Amino acid sequence: CFSPCPRLRVFKDDLMSRLGFVLTGSWATSKWSSSAEKRCVQRKMNPKTPVDAEGALNLFFLCSKLKETKRTGWINNGVANPESISDHMHRMAIISMVVGDSPEARGRLVKMACVHDLAEAVVGDITPYDGVSDEEKHRREESAMRDIRDEYLGGSDIGQELYDLWLEYDKGESEDARIMKQIDKFEMIVQAYEYELAQGKDLSQFFESTKKSFTTEPFTKWVDVLRKRHEEVLKQ
Repeated sequence: CFSPCPRLRVFKDDLMSRLGFVLTGSWATSKWSSSAEKRCVQRKMNPKTPVDAEGALNLFFLCSKLKETKRTGWINNGVANPESISDHMHRMAIISMVVGDSPEARGRLVKMACVHDLAEAVVGDITPYDGVSDEEKHRREESAMRDIRDEYLGGSDIGQELYDLWLEYDKGESEDARIMKQIDKFEMIVQAYEYELAQGKDLSQFFESTKKSFTTEPFTKWVDVLRKRHEEVLKQ
């Protein structure tokens, strides 16, 4: 049994938490009594809504649209063989692993990177130049994410998690969302620079439109280096 010593009580509480026990009430300051044992409820039950196999497969098939759909901004600028939405999301996930300052932070950012454009599998890649208002863009994407949550994933916990991650990113209010917004813009100008090198194009508009997008390190340092390389390419 556990000693009432304060240090051991901390150890006890941590161990119980790790084992999945839920502790209720206050612990006796003397010997651990049988009544205290009764207040130790074993393994808190959180019933999970299972994901239907058909729904899960349909979601995976839907994700193929992300692999097939080319990014609109590159098409509009005449880039040959432009990247897909999925290409963009994948490198964002890799950047997230470099940016996150802890395993937990990296994991959450990677998940957000994988979800942030998921709605585009349904609505397509809508850009600011497509004549669609921010409100209408949000309405379409939010509707798509609700369908993914409720129709594809049957209102399951994972469906709700995907929806919540997307909504958090879309609102852009949390620290993780603000970081992800910078990752999104940074990946875009990295890709623009690569197209400039490979295809001899001037894609300065992407660098100009993101001048105020980067506010924290390491993005500010990375962007400084990237902009210098972009300017050197234009001089050639």
